[in-house]
Amino acid sequence: MKILALEFSSNERSVALVEDRNPPVVLAATSETLGRTTHALTMIEKMLSDLGLQREAIDGIAIGMGPGSYTGIRIAIALAQGWHLARGVKLLSIGSVDCLAAQAQAKTWFGEALFVLDAQRNELYGATYEIEKTGWRCLAPLRLMTQEEAQISGRNAAWVGGPEVNRWFPNGRLLVPSASQLGLLAVRRTDYAQPDQLEPIYLRPISFVKAPLPRTF
Repeated sequence: MKILALEFSSNERSVALVEDRNPPVVLAATSETLGRTTHALTMIEKMLSDLGLQREAIDGIAIGMGPGSYTGIRIAIALAQGWHLARGVKLLSIGSVDCLAAQAQAKTWFGEALFVLDAQRNELYGATYEIEKTGWRCLAPLRLMTQEEAQISGRNAAWVGGPEVNRWFPNGRLLVPSASQLGLLAVRRTDYAQPDQLEPIYLRPISFVKAPLPRTF
């Protein structure tokens, strides 16, 4: 089984192709730093071309659901939904913070870790994990935090990491969720999602303000 992984939740957007072997293998991966546009299809087509594969070789798509760039995640979701419509591929959604935890384990960054991501509005997304040699587990699930709350949580952790961590923690460990790790997490999972179930992780309630009626004269 070949899994195409799309991780667009940060400014470093990446795609990877992972094959279910024993152990799983990253066949190829590429990334780009966010500019005015995301060249998602270009990255995918070049990666497949370099491997000598066609789109039909893809059995499933894994999407990093954030939190993070709402636009980036929506692009990944739209691409996955279109691919599913055309080819009937299986879909998997995985939180991007789980990718960070798995990457930390691969880097042997052990101990209690606080992962932080920009939530805008002077707030952060934060989640606490225990990273061990044999695996990782979530100690405190993802939540919205003020910057002051994050500083307190950071003092209680062995280290703090995330895509833009140095904005708030000068000694934090820079860690960006990668499509390669996303694919490695996805290749052993079977909790497939329906296309209409794919939603970015967004902890704030979604609200809409009705526009006022047009003025008449």
